[in-house]
Amino acid sequence: MIPFYGGEKKNNKSLSVESWLSKNGTVENLHKGFRPLAVQGLSRRLLLQFIGVNSVQLHPVFAVPLPEMKEPEVIGTLKLPSGVRIQEIVEGKGPEAHERDLVEINYVCRRSNGYFVHSTVDQFSGESTPVILPLDENRIIKGLKEVLIGMRVGGKRRALIPPSLGYINEDLNPIPEEFGPRRSLLSHANEPLIFEVQLLKVL
Repeated sequence: MIPFYGGEKKNNKSLSVESWLSKNGTVENLHKGFRPLAVQGLSRRLLLQFIGVNSVQLHPVFAVPLPEMKEPEVIGTLKLPSGVRIQEIVEGKGPEAHERDLVEINYVCRRSNGYFVHSTVDQFSGESTPVILPLDENRIIKGLKEVLIGMRVGGKRRALIPPSLGYINEDLNPIPEEFGPRRSLLSHANEPLIFEVQLLKVL
């Protein structure tokens, strides 16, 4: 018998589930296909809140599963002589970016194992703070410059950038202004980084 710790006690012994249900006249529910017990005085909304929200705090197995994030379809891949690997996700239709252009972009930077490092797009609100970068390898990381040259406005690419073409010094952009994110990004400067970039404007 499984002890039932929330019920009555008799002679300092916990009643079993079976005996407690028998005493309360509901044991038949167990032998007739687990009929649902009636819940009185509890609205459906509150019941769903309890099942879907409160049970998360009790045990994660009862939580409503999150919808799976669908990976964007890759329409083309390219490995540059420098070692940068590029996946074309969205082909832009606007003006093309060239050497020494000023461009406005949004980006997400991750480690090669997928762990988040930094982004211009807030992960919770979805609000973005695009950055303006010159396509000049003395001012931005060389690998990202190679990714952006040839892109058209509206396009999106994902690239694996080796450390030799990344943050070889702390003056290269893009880099967060805030101390915490900046420190986090530079702490991974000696490993490959994944950049997912969207070209918003050529200025």
